Amino acid sequence: MRLGVAGLGVAARQMLPSLAAHSHVRITAAADSRSEARELFERDYGGQAFETLEALCDSPLVDAVYIATPSHLHARHCITAAQRGKHVLVEKPMALTLRECDDMIEATNRNHVGLVVGHTHAFDAPVRKMARLIGSGEFGALGMINTWNYNDYICRPRWPHELHTESGGGIIYNQVPHQVDIVRLLGGGLVQSVRSMAWILDDARPTEGSQLTFMQFESGAAASMAFSGYDYFDSDEFHFWIGENGEDKREKIHGSSRSALMRMQSREEELDHKKSMAYGAAAYRGSASGPARDAWHQPHFGITIASCAKGDLRLSGDGVIVYGREGRTEVLCDRGRAFPDRDKVADELYSAFAHGTRPALDGSWGKASLEVCLAILTSARERREVRLAHQVAMHTPLF
Repeated sequence: MRLGVAGLGVAARQMLPSLAAHSHVRITAAADSRSEARELFERDYGGQAFETLEALCDSPLVDAVYIATPSHLHARHCITAAQRGKHVLVEKPMALTLRECDDMIEATNRNHVGLVVGHTHAFDAPVRKMARLIGSGEFGALGMINTWNYNDYICRPRWPHELHTESGGGIIYNQVPHQVDIVRLLGGGLVQSVRSMAWILDDARPTEGSQLTFMQFESGAAASMAFSGYDYFDSDEFHFWIGENGEDKREKIHGSSRSALMRMQSREEELDHKKSMAYGAAAYRGSASGPARDAWHQPHFGITIASCAKGDLRLSGDGVIVYGREGRTEVLCDRGRAFPDRDKVADELYSAFAHGTRPALDGSWGKASLEVCLAILTSARERREVRLAHQVAMHTPLF
């Protein structure tokens, strides 16, 4: 499968190692508005680099497109790729409105191409292992899921649109989709209602930076999700000091993003710093290899615990810890082909291309997860419970 990458930002940098390591995927093209990013891509991957997504999608050397452009462009770029017969992997959030989701689904169906929505941490091997353990019935009925994450998201250097909710900025569109996808996968997908509160706790960063949500499933199970991105408490303290991508994390870096932001003298300095760390910039020091393989752990998104009638399951640094009636055991998961592990995303896209397989996290799933995120915003603003109407169950138990 010849793959083109639209947008050479942070998301693409994290995904490229797994895509490049796939035995049936060859990265042949990329699109980015920055000439320095295009030049570096051509040196790193030997592919063609284009200034626009339209030119990328017109290339006969591209079978599928990974869309890692800003969120408000996802719908237009997905439809453009589908109209040119390209399979699509689109970053979360799938879009900013349910109508955009419908347009994306219609375009990919009409042109007979696959649509994979991700990467979210629902693709992580331990999350999928936990879902299988719950689904096996070995631990009885699922009662509740608790997940929480405290990180530095709001305090990292940001483009203006990343601090504007209506443009797809803030945690609800960019961080909470990870939690929603994890919880929906573990809970069966069919969320009945949402009750949330969300907060803007820093006037200089005028978008939601923390939230607390209660979700009820049609099955009777329930979930709570907590997230804070203000770089005070770090929930990796409760996750063995392993970072989100599975890297060992030094405790002394705690609070460093907020401290660095406070030292910046102006918004212009923040934007200059953001630009300097982009793929292709002079200060960029990216590495596709990551740490030595024996230092890898599993990626994660905070702490997640599922409580069943006969035991509790917790995501660990290397798999799933089971607290059952016979004590504590750990079920390990394979670490994948590349660091960080994004193998399942590449497998899903390739399977859609080569075999016409319907992706597990397809457009319908992505739309249902976005519906939850939109309900979180509505519930927080209107201070009421929001009932949902577009939820879907996972269509394959093998994901």
